[in-house]
Amino acid sequence: MEFGTVSLLLIVAVIVAIVKGVRIVPQGEEWVVERLGKFAGVLSPGLHVINPVFSRVSYKVTTKDIILDIPQQEVITSDNAVILANAVAFIKVSNIERAVYGIENFREAMRNMVQTNLRSIIGGMQLNDALTSRDRIKTELKNAIADEALDWGLTVKSVEIQDIKPSPNMQDAMERQAAAERERVAVVTEAEGAKQSLILNAEARLEAARKDAEAQMVAAKASAESIKFIADAAKDNSTSATFLLGDRYIQSMEKMANSNNSKIVVVPGDLVSAVKSLVGGK
Repeated sequence: MEFGTVSLLLIVAVIVAIVKGVRIVPQGEEWVVERLGKFAGVLSPGLHVINPVFSRVSYKVTTKDIILDIPQQEVITSDNAVILANAVAFIKVSNIERAVYGIENFREAMRNMVQTNLRSIIGGMQLNDALTSRDRIKTELKNAIADEALDWGLTVKSVEIQDIKPSPNMQDAMERQAAAERERVAVVTEAEGAKQSLILNAEARLEAARKDAEAQMVAAKASAESIKFIADAAKDNSTSATFLLGDRYIQSMEKMANSNNSKIVVVPGDLVSAVKSLVGGK
């Protein structure tokens, strides 16, 4: 009876030892083994046997790329504008011992470090630059966290800016500012149009006055030439001049007679003698 009990206990102990000592590590993970509370090694994917009494699996770490979602946060730019920004980081455990023992929770540590550096980078930029410089922010952010992550046994594969936009209050203020700017541009454009219209009208009047003056000068020169021609002709033959002036005199009298304001038209008794006296005839 005692022999059977001992045998049973030995069988149970062997089974427990096998269960405790045999470890099958799945693909995509590595396990940290501690012996008597001290780091003993890392188990790669596959079948392993450890000491079930003095050794134990303390940590199970993924070797896949880890996606860290960085929560949205408010950031104040250098020109005191409030914007909302969030990001996503892709990291990978490159040194399991450092990742496990170098930081208490490397996921939370990386998340906080990305948030802190994101605020710092955007805080040194103006609003317009922050909204239009995603590639610059991404590059500076990756460079800022890469060295610290390496000390924790992590490799930063990539950092992407998911969204960066003004806060609701800032967006409302920007919309009002844009509307005011459009109104200002419209007023300036209308005033400029009115100004150009006045300038064109003034130039048109000036050109018309210049042309009118030139026309008057041409008419005056023509009249002077005509008078000179008549005077020269009258020296040799007063009959032609008498006829011409008489004709002009009759035309003038006719116009005066046809005028609505004319009531009495006085005609000299001797029209021919009157015309001759004008040209100096005898």
